Amino acid sequence: MSGKRTSILAVDDDMRMLRMMHRILELEGYRVVNASDGGSVLDIFEEENPDLILLDVMLPDIDGYTLCRRIREFSQTPVVMVTAKGDEREKIQGFDAGADDYVTKPFSSRELSARVRAVLRRTMLWGERDPVTFQCDDLTVDFARRRVMVDNQEADLTSTEYRILCYLAGNAGRVVTPNQILERVWGDEYVGETHLLQVYIARLRKKIKDDTRNPRYIHTRSGIGYMMRKSN
Repeated sequence: MSGKRTSILAVDDDMRMLRMMHRILELEGYRVVNASDGGSVLDIFEEENPDLILLDVMLPDIDGYTLCRRIREFSQTPVVMVTAKGDEREKIQGFDAGADDYVTKPFSSRELSARVRAVLRRTMLWGERDPVTFQCDDLTVDFARRRVMVDNQEADLTSTEYRILCYLAGNAGRVVTPNQILERVWGDEYVGETHLLQVYIARLRKKIKDDTRNPRYIHTRSGIGYMMRKSN
């Protein structure tokens, strides 16, 4: 991060958990800032401009999903949700709110560190995409502005849906397997969670007006994976 330590905002109302996360991350060389309630998060975020946020789902005043959605209104800073459950429904709710990953309590210091490193690494890779535009018929993906247009209207995609579309567009004309998408968008910990991907592909198709029975953009190759059609 060009001369300064990577900073992390850790948010949890359980002071014991907060101290533990703080200690683990400081030992990894990160600069850590703490918040114990949701009400102070946005002010601390504005003041500290952290590189990543560890955000507890269950906060006493504002839940983590609501906070994540508020952060996504003005920032793409990666968010890792901290939860006691981590089932698929909760994961989807978090990803819909704009989260980049999940860590489930109780977790080891090794797991927390690995999750943080993986999300920061993926964020850097997404930021290195060449500022070009992909176009296929009435679908346009503007990588520089992070905008997706369909039939001259902007598609309201979540950050997860956007990353899936970008990966498919970047591999237009080639079939990519579900596990390749899961690893690239969510990380190798999600390899095998094909139902999670199916949910998001269905939502993405709906938002870009892509009829599953007669697709204009995303084609399914049964038993193999998905392919974004190349522009003519």
